[in-house]
Formats: sequence, structure tokens, C-alpha cells
Amino acid sequence: MTDSTAPSLRRLRLADTGEAERRALTDRASTATPEVRAKARAIVDAVREGGDAALREANARFGGGLVEPAHAPALRVPPEDLRAARDRLPTELRDGLEQMARNIETFHALEVPPPAQWVETEPGVEVGRVWRGLDRVAAYVPGGTAAYPSSLLMSAVPARLAGVGTFVVASPAGAAGALSPALLGAAGLMEVEEFWVMGGAQAVGALAYGTESIGRVDKIVGPGNAWVTAAKLEVLDSCAIDMPAGPTEVMVVADESADPVHVAADLLSQAEHGPDSPSLLVTPSEALADAVEAEIADQLPTLLRRDTLAESVRAAGTVVLTADVEEALAFADEYAPEHLSCVVADLDGALERLSHAGSLFLGAYAPESAGDYAAGSNHVLPTAGAGRAYSALGVESFGRWMQVNRVTRDGLARILPAVAAVAEAEGLTAHRRAVEIRFEDGR
Repeated sequence: MTDSTAPSLRRLRLADTGEAERRALTDRASTATPEVRAKARAIVDAVREGGDAALREANARFGGGLVEPAHAPALRVPPEDLRAARDRLPTELRDGLEQMARNIETFHALEVPPPAQWVETEPGVEVGRVWRGLDRVAAYVPGGTAAYPSSLLMSAVPARLAGVGTFVVASPAGAAGALSPALLGAAGLMEVEEFWVMGGAQAVGALAYGTESIGRVDKIVGPGNAWVTAAKLEVLDSCAIDMPAGPTEVMVVADESADPVHVAADLLSQAEHGPDSPSLLVTPSEALADAVEAEIADQLPTLLRRDTLAESVRAAGTVVLTADVEEALAFADEYAPEHLSCVVADLDGALERLSHAGSLFLGAYAPESAGDYAAGSNHVLPTAGAGRAYSALGVESFGRWMQVNRVTRDGLARILPAVAAVAEAEGLTAHRRAVEIRFEDGR
């Protein structure tokens, strides 16, 4: 029976929205506000200067450290403890994690680059690129209020496929100062050798700049809260990151063919993350919107996190009514959601039309939850409109192409006139000379 006290989704008709209202809806910001960035910068700087002691102090002050031993909380979980946690995993959970890892590997294997690529631009002039996995990459894995072994797998599997030298994990302990057995077991399954117990901005600072115990890394990947995002932006002078990130979000584009039970469940699944996680239904069907809202009212009281869900729906749940499916798809591209679920009659046409989303889910039986866990796609995704320019985390996130030039004497002679003319025009005569000198005095 529908709960009359259930929160209502904000509803607007796209044709009636002014420019300012539309911009307010689409131009949501990441969580890295100037205030948060300033505070994160102070924490990062403290760890950069103070090393392990500052890291432990920040863990104690802001949360994320282990309780024992109290005099000097351990920062690293030994690999043998991770393997022991793996062996203690309940059979059902271990089977699920292993299936998930297999599917992630099957999909991400498509992304593995060839070892080298070459092209001859002129006779005697070969230009190519060779693939190199990064030396040290760290994955930040949330673990404070909730642990996410799935996020660990989403980073560990493509890192291995890319050929990363050392894969490092950083994750905070929970409020009680303990680590999730499921997370530790997942790290054991992935044969993680470096697992550091630290959270928030202090973890990012330690990874980017190193401490007495922790070697600095070349890149930090993985999801995190506002403090993690802000800190990742602060360390770009020293360390690469995967992408900026804001709160997780979902958009469902649906027509009258969609089942409101499914749509409501999909909206609630992302709203579960908290009141800053937008959940949007974009549809030309007012009847569907009404039915979905009624379903949310029915389903919400049955869910474990119903208080969080009610707050989230009230704060960030929205129905956008459009003239037709085409306008709905155009708005989805404008919004560029992290997760985009598309349940319309013409799925092939929708795929052809859409360009901007972190991950696209097509059809009634492709819920966003499938991608979060076991479909094989990656769930570390660009948010807050970053899907216009950033890709999902993948194999190429963990390596780089090194460009290579092979040039013979005859090849250099063929391009000498172009080098000389353009270098001269730019006033860089030493560049011209470096080519011409190779053909003087019979060289």
C-alpha cells in the first residue's frame, strides 16, 4: 500500500524551465568546493611535511585509522593477513567476488593495448608508440561508513591487465577502528601486496608524496568522498589522478514501455548513497511518472536504508517531463550523467543518439546495479557532467604510451626542408641547425 508520507520527487516540465533553472539542474558541481579544497590542502601539506606521524594524527583526528596498537596504530596490513581474510570469506561471497573478477577481466581484456604500434610517415621515417604499465598505482577504496570490495576489484583487475608494476590499496577503517573482512578478503583474492589503512585527504597526501613507510605512487585512482576528491586535485603537481568526481548519480530515460516497478527500483538504488546523489527520471509520459512515484512510495518503506532514501529522494529526486523521447535523449546528453539507464522502445536508436554518459545501461533488464557489481563493466565513472570528456576507469588508466621515432639518414634528408623552414619561421635556428649539421662535412 502506498505510503502517503513518502517524499515526493520534484517535478518540472522541460519546455517550461527557464535558462537559469535548466543550468542549475545540469551544472551541478563536484564536491570539491573551495572551502573543502582549502581544508584538504592543509591536511595534505601536513602529511607531506610530517610523514607517518602526521598521517597517524590525521587518521586519529578525522577517522580512518586502526585502533590497535594504540601507541602507534599500524598503517599496513601484511599480505599474509589479506590471504588469511581471503580464506575466511563465506563461500557465497567468495564465489560472487570471483565471478565478478572474471567478468571484469573478460570485458577489460578488450581494452588491453597492443605492445607497440608503428607507421612510416616518410620512407626512412618511422613513428610509433609502445605501451608501458605504470610503475606504482594506488587505488583509494572507500571503507569508512561502508566498505566496497567491489571498488577494489574494479581497480585491481585492469591494473593487472595493464602491466602495473606495484598495485597499492589505501582504505580507511570504519568508525570502530576495524576493517571490513569482505574488503580484506577481496584484497587477498587480488593478491594485493601493499594495503595501507588510511582515509580521506591524508591518504591521498601520503600516496602522492610518500612518507617514511609509504612509497610515493605515480597515479591515484578510485572513488571517494569530498575530501578525497579535493585532495586528488591538490596533488596534481606531483601525481596523476583518474578523474575529478562528485556525488554518484543516476538518470533513467524511459517511455511508456517501461515498467514503473523497475524504474522506481533503479532510482532508489542510487539514492541509497545519500542525499547528495541525484536520481532523475526523464520521460515524455506523465502517466509513467505518476506510476513511478507511487512505486517509490511503496518500495521505500521496505528497504533497510529507508531513512537515508527518504532524505535523498526529497533532496535530489527529480522528474523531468519532455515533449518526446528525442527531447529526453537530448537532455540526457546535455546532463551527461554518471549512470544512464535507457528504457525506451527503440534502444538501438537511443544508443546511436547518446554520447555523454559515464556508463550506459540499455533495456529493462540492464539495471545500474548490474554494472556496479557483476556485468563486467567498471563502476568507477565520471560524475557531475565529466562524462563529456572523461571515460570510465579502464586498462588505459593504468599505463601510458611512450612515443618513439626511428629515422634513417635518408629519412631525415626527406624532412629536412620542412624542419628548416618551420624552425626558421619560429625563430628557433638551433633546431634547424641540429638537422642541417648532420649533412655537413660528409657526415
